[in-house]
Amino acid sequence: MLSGGKLNELRSIDDLEIAIEESHRRPVLLFKHSLTCPISSRAYDELQSHLQRADSGTSYNLITVQTGRAVSNEASAKLHLHHESPQAILVRNGHSVWHASHGEITAPALDQAIRRID
Repeated sequence: MLSGGKLNELRSIDDLEIAIEESHRRPVLLFKHSLTCPISSRAYDELQSHLQRADSGTSYNLITVQTGRAVSNEASAKLHLHHESPQAILVRNGHSVWHASHGEITAPALDQAIRRID
Protein backbone atom coordinates (compact mmCIF):
# COMPACT_ATOMS: atom_id res chain seq x y z
CA MET A 1 0.00 0.00 0.00
CA LEU A 2 1.11 3.52 -0.65
CA SER A 3 1.67 5.73 2.35
CA GLY A 4 3.62 8.70 3.60
CA GLY A 5 1.44 11.41 2.23
CA LYS A 6 -0.02 9.42 -0.64
CA LEU A 7 -3.53 8.07 -1.00
CA ASN A 8 -4.17 4.46 -1.88
CA GLU A 9 -7.61 3.96 -3.41
CA LEU A 10 -9.50 1.00 -1.97
CA ARG A 11 -11.36 -0.56 -4.87
CA SER A 12 -12.53 -3.84 -3.36
CA ILE A 13 -13.57 -5.36 -0.06
CA ASP A 14 -10.29 -7.31 -0.16
CA ASP A 15 -8.42 -3.97 -0.32
CA LEU A 16 -10.40 -2.81 2.71
CA GLU A 17 -9.59 -6.02 4.60
CA ILE A 18 -5.87 -5.49 3.90
CA ALA A 19 -6.09 -1.89 5.17
CA ILE A 20 -7.87 -2.93 8.36
CA GLU A 21 -5.30 -5.70 8.92
CA GLU A 22 -2.54 -3.11 8.40
CA SER A 23 -4.03 -1.13 11.30
CA HIS A 24 -2.52 -3.72 13.65
CA ARG A 25 0.93 -2.47 12.60
CA ARG A 26 0.31 1.27 12.18
CA PRO A 27 -2.55 3.80 12.07
CA VAL A 28 -4.75 3.64 8.97
CA LEU A 29 -6.88 6.54 7.79
CA LEU A 30 -9.90 5.81 5.60
CA PHE A 31 -11.35 8.79 3.76
CA LYS A 32 -14.80 8.40 2.19
CA HIS A 33 -15.17 10.88 -0.63
CA SER A 34 -18.03 11.88 -2.92
CA LEU A 35 -17.03 13.16 -6.34
CA THR A 36 -20.19 15.26 -6.63
CA CYS A 37 -20.41 16.95 -3.23
CA PRO A 38 -18.84 20.38 -2.68
CA ILE A 39 -18.50 19.71 1.07
CA SER A 40 -16.60 16.53 0.25
CA SER A 41 -14.35 18.48 -2.12
CA ARG A 42 -13.51 20.92 0.67
CA ALA A 43 -12.78 18.05 3.09
CA TYR A 44 -10.61 16.40 0.42
CA ASP A 45 -8.63 19.65 0.13
CA GLU A 46 -8.13 19.60 3.90
CA LEU A 47 -6.89 16.00 3.64
CA GLN A 48 -4.48 17.03 0.87
CA SER A 49 -3.18 19.85 3.08
CA HIS A 50 -2.59 17.35 5.89
CA LEU A 51 -0.84 14.95 3.50
CA GLN A 52 1.69 17.61 2.50
CA ARG A 53 3.26 17.33 5.94
CA ALA A 54 2.33 13.74 6.84
CA ASP A 55 4.95 11.13 7.51
CA SER A 56 5.01 7.50 6.49
CA GLY A 57 3.88 6.28 9.89
CA THR A 58 0.25 6.29 8.78
CA SER A 59 -1.42 4.57 5.83
CA TYR A 60 -3.84 6.81 3.90
CA ASN A 61 -6.70 5.26 1.97
CA LEU A 62 -9.43 6.71 -0.24
CA ILE A 63 -12.89 5.23 -0.73
CA THR A 64 -14.76 6.94 -3.56
CA VAL A 65 -18.40 6.35 -2.70
CA GLN A 66 -19.70 6.49 -6.29
CA THR A 67 -17.34 3.78 -7.54
CA GLY A 68 -16.80 1.90 -4.28
CA ARG A 69 -20.26 1.70 -2.73
CA ALA A 70 -19.72 -1.89 -1.52
CA VAL A 71 -16.36 -0.92 0.03
CA SER A 72 -17.91 2.12 1.71
CA ASN A 73 -20.80 0.08 3.11
CA GLU A 74 -18.46 -2.67 4.34
CA ALA A 75 -16.22 -0.13 6.08
CA SER A 76 -19.24 1.29 7.91
CA ALA A 77 -20.44 -2.17 8.91
CA LYS A 78 -17.02 -3.49 10.01
CA LEU A 79 -16.18 -0.38 12.00
CA HIS A 80 -19.71 0.03 13.45
CA LEU A 81 -20.13 3.57 12.14
CA HIS A 82 -23.01 5.30 10.41
CA HIS A 83 -22.07 6.07 6.80
CA GLU A 84 -21.35 9.69 6.03
CA SER A 85 -19.67 11.38 3.12
CA PRO A 86 -17.24 12.94 3.44
CA GLN A 87 -15.98 10.91 6.36
CA ALA A 88 -12.52 10.39 7.83
CA ILE A 89 -12.00 7.27 9.94
CA LEU A 90 -8.82 6.53 11.83
CA VAL A 91 -8.37 2.81 12.44
CA ARG A 92 -5.99 1.20 14.91
CA ASN A 93 -5.89 -2.50 15.81
CA GLY A 94 -8.94 -3.17 13.67
CA HIS A 95 -11.16 -0.58 15.38
CA SER A 96 -12.21 2.99 14.72
CA VAL A 97 -10.41 5.20 17.23
CA TRP A 98 -11.51 8.54 15.76
CA HIS A 99 -13.84 9.72 13.04
CA ALA A 100 -15.12 12.98 11.67
CA SER A 101 -17.41 14.10 8.89
CA HIS A 102 -18.24 17.14 6.83
CA GLY A 103 -16.89 20.39 8.32
CA GLU A 104 -15.14 18.51 11.15
CA ILE A 105 -12.57 17.23 8.63
CA THR A 106 -9.78 19.78 8.75
CA ALA A 107 -6.02 19.48 8.37
CA PRO A 108 -5.46 20.44 12.04
CA ALA A 109 -8.07 17.90 13.21
CA LEU A 110 -6.37 15.17 11.16
CA ASP A 111 -2.95 16.21 12.47
CA GLN A 112 -4.17 16.08 16.06
CA ALA A 113 -6.02 12.75 15.73
CA ILE A 114 -3.00 11.03 14.21
CA ARG A 115 -0.54 12.54 16.71
CA ARG A 116 -2.76 11.36 19.54
CA ILE A 117 -2.50 7.70 18.61
CA ASP A 118 1.08 7.53 17.34
